[in-house]
Amino acid sequence: MTADTSPPARPGWLAGLRGRDHRPFVSFGIILVIWTAAHELEWVDPRFLPSPIDLLWRLVTEVQSGSLLLDLAETLKRNLGGFAIGAGVGVTLGALLGTSRLLARIVGPTVVAHRQTALFAWVPLIAMWFGGGDQGKIAFVAMAAFQPTVINTWRGIAGVPAGLQELAAALRFSRLQYLRHVALPAALPQIFTGLHAALIYAWLATVGAELFLNITPGLGGRLVEGSQLFEMDLLFLVIVIFGLVGLVYNGIAERIEARLLKWNRP
Repeated sequence: MTADTSPPARPGWLAGLRGRDHRPFVSFGIILVIWTAAHELEWVDPRFLPSPIDLLWRLVTEVQSGSLLLDLAETLKRNLGGFAIGAGVGVTLGALLGTSRLLARIVGPTVVAHRQTALFAWVPLIAMWFGGGDQGKIAFVAMAAFQPTVINTWRGIAGVPAGLQELAAALRFSRLQYLRHVALPAALPQIFTGLHAALIYAWLATVGAELFLNITPGLGGRLVEGSQLFEMDLLFLVIVIFGLVGLVYNGIAERIEARLLKWNRP
């Protein structure tokens, strides 16, 4: 009887780590090395460039006090609330525009003109209508999420292949049946492209809203605090958190989109 010389099976989590592509982390490692060297060798005045260790200690202090977690929660609440409102309205209006040529002729040019208007041009008007508090911030985020969802949903549904439209007509589908069973499934890839873009735009708008509207609890307020009090470790920490949250959002959106649209890919 021969002895089993095959290597022991690796734990599932270890095999998963080995299967991952770690190349994207290389750039982060390079940035950390250059950042640390610039601080330690004083390529940049240390007063203006804290080290990564300084940020880590500031993070520990902020987490222990609970203030940073509260600010993060407030920012995410505004962001997700605005995204839900803007994306919901955008998908609904886009579906109506895609299924009604008359409505597209009447409302479509206004939607396109709104799309071409710089987002931050609306800040003064939103501040007057909704105020600079949470309502104004959520309204601004909703507007940012609305733009890509309405356009992509509209184009996706309007671009349903003629063969599917003829099949729906032959089966005498009502407009609601056509939308539910034909148009939405066919336009799903483009709709999710719009939702993915809306998630990113909404996060950028959240940062802008907390900077340009009234300062209230939130990451934007801490960003202003770090700038005004010359607390560079806090300033850099909040910037890093903004970037990490955006990265997490993008990763979640890509995973959801890949799973929901798996059936539509060869």
